[in-house]
Amino acid sequence: MLVQKYKDMLSGKSVIRQLSEFATARGQEIGYENVFDYSLGNPSVPVPQEFTDTMMELLSTKEPSVLHGYSPSLGITSVREKIAASLEKRFGIPYRKEHIFMASGAAGALAHAFRLVTEPGDEILTFAPFFPEYHPYVDLTGAVLKVVPPNTENFQINFEAFEEMLTDKVMAVMINTPNNPSGIVYSTETVKRLADTLKRKSDEYGHDIYIISDEPYREIIFEGVDAPCVSSFYDNTIMCYSFSKSLSLPGERIGYVAINPACKDAETMVYMCGQISRGIGHNCPPSIIQLAVAEVLDMTAELSVYETNMNLIYNELVDLGFTVVKPGGTFYIFPKALEEDSKKFCEKALKYDLVLVPGDSFGAPGYFRMAYCIDTEKVERSLVALRKFVTEEYGK
Repeated sequence: MLVQKYKDMLSGKSVIRQLSEFATARGQEIGYENVFDYSLGNPSVPVPQEFTDTMMELLSTKEPSVLHGYSPSLGITSVREKIAASLEKRFGIPYRKEHIFMASGAAGALAHAFRLVTEPGDEILTFAPFFPEYHPYVDLTGAVLKVVPPNTENFQINFEAFEEMLTDKVMAVMINTPNNPSGIVYSTETVKRLADTLKRKSDEYGHDIYIISDEPYREIIFEGVDAPCVSSFYDNTIMCYSFSKSLSLPGERIGYVAINPACKDAETMVYMCGQISRGIGHNCPPSIIQLAVAEVLDMTAELSVYETNMNLIYNELVDLGFTVVKPGGTFYIFPKALEEDSKKFCEKALKYDLVLVPGDSFGAPGYFRMAYCIDTEKVERSLVALRKFVTEEYGK
């Protein structure tokens, strides 16, 4: 007999993926260059040349068994050492290889983090707007994801609602900063208040409450934005990182878990990750990709295009009368739709070949997401279509 819960999930496929598939099909009809596809957060800038050069050098100089064999369960030791040294240099936190676990992207890192600190029935809180896949990520572990309503004024944390939901069943709080879908970066003030709240509640409830910090957009920060390192403010922080966005490597599925060295039993937790992998199959990410990223840890792809695109779109949205919080990073923007039903708003936009994602699945009905990781020239052309859409449908 097939497992019913997975059959049931077939009726709730990712809206983002469905819209991306629509855009691809529409592109076959009119040319993809004429479809203004803001659906999928797929990096548009190329990988750094240094990464490509490193791959070529590895392939020409290293033994195939080194490049293509299984890595150790916790990841290649030299790679873990280099990541720890890079984190220590950057954030002033004394990471060592014993605090680093290599994972298959941020999703793989999160899969381990959830299982480190929750049993079935325990609760994890996160904050709307949030990445919709958090629900299957968490719920299929047996833990329960609960979502704190959004603070739509600035998309920082809604602390009043948060404290009401922070019961003794909560074992972890998951944050995503810079945030998908809002593009907002949690301020130092927000992170400090979150840390203080969790310290107080951990003492009150008599058990540790962890922060699971999902950080794939950490390097995409815009000029002048306050972007604190969460682990610097809270000992019990589990950092989940991916190189997908910083190096434009989403298809390579490489990232890591970094346990704050100040966290109780930090080294034990990393060894536990190796055991968790035995049960979920997220083990031994590709050796060659581990070795390659270790040589470019302090580099990024040319990320400035995302800020250019953001400013173009933000200014146009404001000019057209949208309510929108200006992003501080990522390649997403999350405006309020021009009618209450953002699904209908996004359906109307399709007539103008504008592919926008309604905010309902992000926990913020009435809003919509634009993933502006596309060529700037295409962004500029899309603004003509956006203005026509708003003028014809809403009389703006």
